[in-house]
Amino acid sequence: MSMSSPIRVAIAEDNSFALQVILQKLSSMEGVQLATTAVHGAELLEKIPQSGRIDIVLMDIEMPRLNGIETTRLLKEKFPNIKVLMLTIFDDDENIFNAIRAGADGYVLKEESASGIYIHMQETLGGGAGMSPGIASRVLRLLQRGPAAPTATAEYELTPREIEILEQLKAGLSYEKIAANLFISYGTVRKHIENTYRKLQVHNKVEAVQKAVRENILRP
Repeated sequence: MSMSSPIRVAIAEDNSFALQVILQKLSSMEGVQLATTAVHGAELLEKIPQSGRIDIVLMDIEMPRLNGIETTRLLKEKFPNIKVLMLTIFDDDENIFNAIRAGADGYVLKEESASGIYIHMQETLGGGAGMSPGIASRVLRLLQRGPAAPTATAEYELTPREIEILEQLKAGLSYEKIAANLFISYGTVRKHIENTYRKLQVHNKVEAVQKAVRENILRP
């Protein structure tokens, strides 16, 4: 890509509101051109060969059919020259580590301003690793020690983080307090709890805790 060429961007994002916010931010960036959008990873992989030059993909993590981490792994195998910048609400260690391990070139939170995202895109395209404040130090720590291996029952496939949040729900803590205790955002806590409810096939906190205790996921 020459200095005079526009930055060609693809976006993988399943939430229509979030996509509109990202598009609005991109529209304020000079020299940035939208190549294509996709609502899940499978669609993105299909569209890339039909979309001309793509310099960088802004990749959501939680998407239907094919999530952002698995899409990143496949994209890097098929199109190794395309940069991948994760653009997500998730700021927990597990997602950060898995994204980097899958081949992501950078990791940015959706709450970043348009100028912040643009700077991280430039860093990534320049061979660096664009990352939101606080993410870089956590990546370094994670690469040094690696994340805890999943220990949840095979039947429910709960991650260590989901079990950790369940334990704090059992203790009666609010979402805000859990977020503060685990150094993650309120939105990340909520997403983990939604995923836990789905995996356990329950509808509220009481049912989730009761089932987790009954199934020996949590201690009584």
